[in-house]
Amino acid sequence: MYEVQTVTVRAPDAEPSDMEVFLFRPEGDGPHPGLILAQHIPVGHTGIENDTFTLAAGERFAAAGFLVAAPFIFHWWPKDAEMADKARASRDDWTVPDLQATWSLLCAQPDVIASRIGIVGHCWGGRVAWLGAAYLDVAACAIFYGGRIKLALGEGNPPAITLADRIRCPVAGFFGNEDQNPSPQDVDDLSLALTAAGVAHTFHRYDGAGHAFQNFPNPDRYREAQSEEAWTRVIDFFTGTLKAA
Repeated sequence: MYEVQTVTVRAPDAEPSDMEVFLFRPEGDGPHPGLILAQHIPVGHTGIENDTFTLAAGERFAAAGFLVAAPFIFHWWPKDAEMADKARASRDDWTVPDLQATWSLLCAQPDVIASRIGIVGHCWGGRVAWLGAAYLDVAACAIFYGGRIKLALGEGNPPAITLADRIRCPVAGFFGNEDQNPSPQDVDDLSLALTAAGVAHTFHRYDGAGHAFQNFPNPDRYREAQSEEAWTRVIDFFTGTLKAA
């Protein structure tokens, strides 16, 4: 189960806006390590409450002992607006304040260990997780097939890949070898950027899997064996970096 809290965010050159943050609590009194879960872009949904995959991912991480905060980063537009239009108009200088507000909310939870917070995301959320690792004091970052990391979003913003030298935590990556966004060459470039920046990272690449191979609501993309192996590895990664810290 989850609860929803609302925070007010102000981005540069934008009016203040209310953003829903979905919280998934593990069993027990804690304190617990925390996770920011950056959502993907499912087709046709109007909010996280209708996003089957993000809700399931939040519950699964919570069941593993993490207190999860999933911000609805598309709050700058009406919920019923076309997701493709939101994606085209998205700006990194709007997303960063969203992540900072989510971070503050998570740190303020009495049952969270503020020094043991990580960030994770799938697809669009994988790019957001990279961005968050560059701007937040997270202790770990996991990226699932994050596309567009080599691109800039919003005029005046740098390509996200150029922010690798701002990342101060270990990074785990999970990618399908049949994906084209990011392609295997893109994944190589991300690894090279992290290596040049001195960022410890481990990338896992899966044969027989393309983009969104964990997205079980989409049977054309979902690959159960690869997905379950990646789930085991990401839980192990966050257990080692956040629970053992």
